Amino acid sequence: MVQGLDRMNKRWKAIPVNARKNVRAAMEDAASDIVDEMWSRAPYLEGVLSASIGWTWGDAPAGSMVIGKVGGAEYGTMRITIYAGGGDAFYARFHEFGTIAMPANPFFFPVWRARRRRVKSRISRAMSKSLRES
Repeated sequence: MVQGLDRMNKRWKAIPVNARKNVRAAMEDAASDIVDEMWSRAPYLEGVLSASIGWTWGDAPAGSMVIGKVGGAEYGTMRITIYAGGGDAFYARFHEFGTIAMPANPFFFPVWRARRRRVKSRISRAMSKSLRES
């Protein structure tokens, strides 16, 4: 008979629950930080473009620019999407990439590129914290 096996099994089973909770919180915090910075860099035109910037669990609204999706069907609800544009702010792409008549005024992808490493390390720290707490 192995001593402490019950305690070890209990800790082992708690890892996925703690990991999901901690990673979900880290992803939400990171997404909020990114969206806040995008809001501050977006050109202000009656606030429509700024109001179209956001994040959601799952899919973005139709017609929006999307940074990318993290997760997938195998992760269930652990897929977060950061988006801008769509609806009345259809012109978000024009500002981000420019047109023949207008130079680019990027506010979306530069923020993501600047924050990408920080987001990954935040999620890694959340995973490590989950393992320590279990």
